[in-house]
Order: sequence, then C-alpha cells, then structure tokens
Amino acid sequence: MKTAFVFPGQGSQYKGMGSELYRTHAEARKLFDLANEILEYQITDIMFEGDEEELKTTKITQPAVFINAYIKYTVTDHIKPDAVAGHSLGEFTALAASGALSFEDALLLVYDRAMAMQEACDMEDGTMAAIMGLDDHLVEELCEKIGDLVVPANYNCPGQLVISGSISGITKAIEAAKEAGAKRAIQLAVGGAFHSPLMEPAQSMLADSIEDTEFKQPSCPIYQNYTGKAESNPELIKENLLKQLTAPVRWTQSVQQMIQDGVSNIVEVDGKVLIGMVRRIDRNLKTETI
Repeated sequence: MKTAFVFPGQGSQYKGMGSELYRTHAEARKLFDLANEILEYQITDIMFEGDEEELKTTKITQPAVFINAYIKYTVTDHIKPDAVAGHSLGEFTALAASGALSFEDALLLVYDRAMAMQEACDMEDGTMAAIMGLDDHLVEELCEKIGDLVVPANYNCPGQLVISGSISGITKAIEAAKEAGAKRAIQLAVGGAFHSPLMEPAQSMLADSIEDTEFKQPSCPIYQNYTGKAESNPELIKENLLKQLTAPVRWTQSVQQMIQDGVSNIVEVDGKVLIGMVRRIDRNLKTETI
C-alpha cells in the first residue's frame, strides 16, 4: 500500500496555530524560533496570539501555514511517504518535507512568494469564486464566454471548481453559473485573483528567488499542481513551481494520478480540507490526518 502525504494551502490558517506544539515539544520550539530568526520578525506572536484578520493577510498567512504544517510533519511520528503533494502554497511544504528544499530556503521562498503576490494584488484588483454543482467542462466553457478575464483556478474535486479573474469578470461568471444550474456560486473572501494571469507580476518577481535557490532530489516523487503528475527532477520542479502562480491548481487530476500510480492511503498534515476533497474524488481511498 502506497501512502501520500498532502499539505494544505492558504485558507487553512486558524487562531492559535502552533501554540500547543510550541508549548509541548522541544524540537518544535527550536523550529518556531528558527523561523522567527529567518524572517527577522516574530511571526509566532501573530500565529499564537493574533486575531483572524491578522492571519488573513497574505504576507502573514503563507509563511504561517507553511511553518505550522512543516513543523507538525517533522515532529509527529509517521511512516515514510511514498509521495507528497500540496495544494497551491502547500506545494512548498511538500517540497521541504521531501528534502527537495531546506526549511530555511523553503520559508524564504514562501515569504518572497507572499510578498510578490501581495504586490501583484495591489497592482490590479481581482477576486475568486467557488462554483459548485457543475461539471468542470461546463465551468471552463462558461469562463471562455465571459468577455472579461475569468479562468479556472482550482480543480478541487468533481463538482467544485474555483475560478479567478477580474472583479467584473467574476461577477458575470457567478450569474452565468447560477443560470447554468450551479448549486452554489459564491465570491470568496480573498485578496486577489490567484492562479490567474493577474499574478504574472508575482511570477516575474519570484523567478529570480527560485532560480537562486538550491533544489535537491526529493526523497519521493511530488505531484505538482501545474501538471497533476509526479515529478522528481529538481529543474522541472522549479519550472513547475513558478508556472503554478498563473496556472490552475490541478488537485483533482493530481489525486487521480496518484491512484493510477498505486497510492491507496492519503494523509493530510495539519488540516482536513484536502481530505474532504480527496473523499469526493474517490471514496475508496483510505484517508487520515496528523
């Protein structure tokens, strides 16, 4: 039986995240303190004691989610994974967990990514919406017919596709989805149009950081968002990681490919959202969380 470990992305943050680990585990304390040193500010103060609004800020959320999931993975007893994957930001945690990136390099890249995405959001307003109850191909066709910028952003599971684009485009797409029979079509409370062409400025800003960072051969294959397929080549991993910013997260396709490759057990680290999606993709998979 092959087991894949999966790591959540932005949106999985919660008030008090990491505080119990810090109090009860010496190795975790060392890593949390190291994270503060790397970032040169006390992110743990916000993680442990900050309110939900502070945690929603992209430049805080992304490092916080990465730090918490990586440390929980590191200090919790578990079997060695046969594969790893992460949803959007979670791909960086997966790469660190597999040894392709050091904790320090991964955290610095996550911080650079967060700042680049925040700057791209400030350049041009955009948003996202969740469309539920329509087949993926119908949502894709719907996006193509909208005059303004709207693209598929997150293929989460059958019947749940998140779209991204300009505010006017998303507004039109929500109405069109409702008319097409969607069970739900709701705008999300996000800071910008992630995984869309509006993130191209962030892609340009992050390119040098990724190129200057050492990527090693991972200890197991990583299923990347950009392709939905397993990858172990460091150079291709870097390319796919950069392309991920403006391309959709192919989570459904990633899980389906894992199944084809023999994965029958999926473990989510520090969250339950991905497991919920996985169960909708294939209820025969064994799932658990740590």
